[in-house]
Amino acid sequence: DTVVISGGNLGQQIRQEAQHEVQHWVDAGNRRPHLSVVLVGENPASLSYVFNKTKAAADMGKISSETMVRSASITKELLELIDKLNNDAAVDGLLVQLPVPEHIDERRVCNAVSPHKDVDGFHVFNMGRMCLDQDSMPPAMAWGIWEIIQRTSESC
Repeated sequence: DTVVISGGNLGQQIRQEAQHEVQHWVDAGNRRPHLSVVLVGENPASLSYVFNKTKAAADMGKISSETMVRSASITKELLELIDKLNNDAAVDGLLVQLPVPEHIDERRVCNAVSPHKDVDGFHVFNMGRMCLDQDSMPPAMAWGIWEIIQRTSESC
């Protein structure tokens, strides 16, 4: 038999749960979590992804900020921005929207993001920890798929 899974309904449920967790965190006297998203260039798909990510963060009660970087920027300029955000105590999570333009070293950029702020889990330390089944935060897509499996396995 075919089981239809409503990703929209599951997503809404997960966002509501996260919203309650964030509010509980804030009510306990903590500051709102802050996600900083860096977008290099004007790739239409990337613009859409960034819009959806920052909207989802806002819907959950998180602070989010976007930094747009010119396509013509060089790797060094992007690395300086990442270093600034890594050292900003107000930023809890950092995401560099991929892909970046071909002239920018994507692996170097991913490894420049602090492993503790690496929302995508693309830093080599985080990937290694995940592969070795050590405590790590899985990439968002992998986590999302796992959540769908966990939440729907009872009905399948």
